[in-house]
Amino acid sequence: MTPVTPTPAPWRLLLLSLLMIFGGGLACHLLQSDGGCVEVTGFRLDTVNGQWVTADLFRPVAATREHPAPAVLICPGFERSKETMASFSMELARRGFVVITIDPYNQGASSATMERRSATKEGYGLVAMAEYVHGKTGPDFIDRTRVGAFGYSAGGNAVLQTASQFGSRQATALRRATRLDSEKGRTVTDNEIATARRENLLTAIFVGGYVLTMNEEVFAPLDANVGMDYARSDEGAFRNVAGSADMRTAAESLALVNSTRPAESKLKTIEIGRAYGDADARTYHIVHNTPGIHPLLPYDDRFVANVLDFFDHTLHAPSPLPAVDQRWKFREAATAMSLVGGLLFVLPCAALLLRLPFFASVRQPTPPALPAPTPAGRKLAWCLFFFGALVAAGLFMPLAKATLTVFPEASSVKQTWWFPQRINNALLLWALANGTIALTLFWGAYRLYGRHHGVTPAMWGLKITAKAAGLTALLAFTVVGCFYVLLFTCYTLFHADFRCLFVAASTAFPSKMLIVALEYVPLFFVFYFANSLRVNGGTRREGVPAWRSGLYNAFGNTLGLILVLSLQYLHLGATEQPFWTDGWLYVNLLFGVIPMMFLLPWLHRIFFELSGQTWLGPLITCPLFVMMMLTSNVCYIPLK
Repeated sequence: MTPVTPTPAPWRLLLLSLLMIFGGGLACHLLQSDGGCVEVTGFRLDTVNGQWVTADLFRPVAATREHPAPAVLICPGFERSKETMASFSMELARRGFVVITIDPYNQGASSATMERRSATKEGYGLVAMAEYVHGKTGPDFIDRTRVGAFGYSAGGNAVLQTASQFGSRQATALRRATRLDSEKGRTVTDNEIATARRENLLTAIFVGGYVLTMNEEVFAPLDANVGMDYARSDEGAFRNVAGSADMRTAAESLALVNSTRPAESKLKTIEIGRAYGDADARTYHIVHNTPGIHPLLPYDDRFVANVLDFFDHTLHAPSPLPAVDQRWKFREAATAMSLVGGLLFVLPCAALLLRLPFFASVRQPTPPALPAPTPAGRKLAWCLFFFGALVAAGLFMPLAKATLTVFPEASSVKQTWWFPQRINNALLLWALANGTIALTLFWGAYRLYGRHHGVTPAMWGLKITAKAAGLTALLAFTVVGCFYVLLFTCYTLFHADFRCLFVAASTAFPSKMLIVALEYVPLFFVFYFANSLRVNGGTRREGVPAWRSGLYNAFGNTLGLILVLSLQYLHLGATEQPFWTDGWLYVNLLFGVIPMMFLLPWLHRIFFELSGQTWLGPLITCPLFVMMMLTSNVCYIPLK
């Protein structure tokens, strides 16, 4: 076969995608480095039991051994990596703070942990990082008398537990000094108190989006300034003592504010945004209750401003700026541009590879479109559309709960090779069930209607030779591989990956994740293949514009999940309680899933038009999207 000379269009699209990828990466680098005033690097800290913590270091160039700067350690929440906290990292660094943002254990590129109660005992790795900062081998450009910590959601709990643990060490040291002095008949000196106080390695902490463990016991040993912010419509508030997200009278916020107040002046109501106590005495407490929901709070500039104000007041920013002076949204736009460019890249990459003689057999003649449906056929199509959406909505939470039985180790926070991703396992069962149902409905519609109205299997684009199948798989592997080469190149050059809010293609994952992908990708493929077959073999009809078919399939893909999300938040808005309580974290997963599911049919149609067959699309999109999900979630991969 004579190779076809490529038209200019794929080359132009390829160039555009590369400009978006590297232009976004460069813009991200300039923003997070504050135009060269902040050095951004990554490092790994080996801890205990063969474990390790990966982290990003934001070091202002003004922070030196001769002029050390205060530091803030940051811990992301559940299902989050250090990159998701970059807005706080860069804004604090712009103000002169040294910032170290970790990947919690079992997340990002950090290792798993042997500790079942990692937040309480290890602070998800924050305990080890704080000890490193204060140790002999720690950075000499940090002022160790001014080290704070900030965490969001489960990361907020990790910060709180870490500070409480250090406070317990300090209390033990003070009791030891007091006991010795009482035996000698004298009181503890200020110098001895200061020495014991250094056992508390954190002088200020900010807890965002988490109050569940805030009580007198955890605050009793604390010797640190504490700030907190809790979303006014937080979905997890049903777990609080009063079952409410209103922090004015919440037992949790009162426990914080009253922890250093005399018994006779305990408060029963607090004023949101009012500072209580004295920062120099480490009794400074402030409670915020920013309007919003749990997953969106980190992207609220009011919340970011509260964090910046707190550390400016308690640790004294070397280069203070107004809290409203925030540039992180531009960084978010830059990484979003790289993400769009990366997803756009796979299209011309596949198109140009298909022009090569080596992949010539992959390209099949495009099958004829299905005949226009009769009125009865249109009614059947809409019935199947809404039935599929209702099934998708109805199955989501039951299958999420089924993961407790099907994947008991991961659901119990145990290291395992048996599908070790606790939250993604719910999506796996849902995708497998819906893919199977979709294939059944597709075949049933053909048997009952299609074959009697001019539809033939030849129109589905399924026929393929063994050689063409092998080359199709190789081409798909090459496209996905090129995508990740670009991703890692962009990260190496600019310390920036591809992401926008809840959707991300990350480089932060251990090499063992590739083994985990071999478990997940084949089962997810059932759903991706069923989607491609429906898009190209069920709705590609004569006289129907591609955009109309695309919208129909995009909403068909996502309507069920949109119903789940809508029911959760309409109920929350009406009653201040989520519709699903036990599974509210699974519902939050959908913020990142729905955009990918909406995009999926468009990609499948484009790959079909390029190759003339149904297989290429899912062979590219399945490993690409599944890998994006796997690298953005908690994973209990065994250490050995």
